[in-house]
Amino acid sequence: MEQQSHLSVIIPAYREAERIGHNLLEIDKFLASKDYDYEIIVITDGSPDNTPEVARNYAGQIKNLRVIENKENHGKGYVVRQGLLEAKGKYRVFLDADGSTSISHLDKFMPEFEKGFDVVIGSRDIEGSFIQVHQPRHREIMGDMGNWLIRIVLGLWSYPDTQCGFKMLSGKAAQEVASRMVVDRFGFDFELIVLSEKLGFKVKQMPVRWLNEEGSSVSLTGPNGFIQVIIDLFKTKARIISGKYNIKKVAEEK
Repeated sequence: MEQQSHLSVIIPAYREAERIGHNLLEIDKFLASKDYDYEIIVITDGSPDNTPEVARNYAGQIKNLRVIENKENHGKGYVVRQGLLEAKGKYRVFLDADGSTSISHLDKFMPEFEKGFDVVIGSRDIEGSFIQVHQPRHREIMGDMGNWLIRIVLGLWSYPDTQCGFKMLSGKAAQEVASRMVVDRFGFDFELIVLSEKLGFKVKQMPVRWLNEEGSSVSLTGPNGFIQVIIDLFKTKARIISGKYNIKKVAEEK
């Protein structure tokens, strides 16, 4: 039987060749000071640059680093789902490769699992959060509009920010939730939260310090665009109504 790590850190990466090395070293430096074992999993998403090669070059310095390379681009949701299911950790956290949310948030996130929570998500819009560098104004407006629509359509009224890229799950929650997720693009975040809720897992929101980094692939149109997120939102609602997520049985067992 394969040995389980205490923590799995999952990093989805697309066109991150220039930044990923520095961030990997920062993450490893932080985790090396802890008294638990861990693994770091970089999952590249059909990246057109040499992100996979750059990440692999750090395997000599970071002994617990694993790089999974997808030759084709599928979307951030696809690779996060892949990482959550590939991971072996008792706890599994994913964060953006650009370092917009520091790995040091783990110090406040991890104790919440001892309090009985199964999923702990970062939020940029609750008390205690701080946005060090904001996104361009037009993207913030789109984000605010999208968040309100998400709350209305999925009933996630208590979640002012579903899209923060720092989320942590217990191993059980990760398996049950990720195995049902189907959204491949940026809409996966609200899918993860609503499935966690519907499956009966206890979800906690935690404030984060967030720094906008340039290079985002978010736009109005296209596969990663705002319109696609809205389409995935209504598809998610339809799957919940139709029972395609097979939620009831697991909720009853839990």
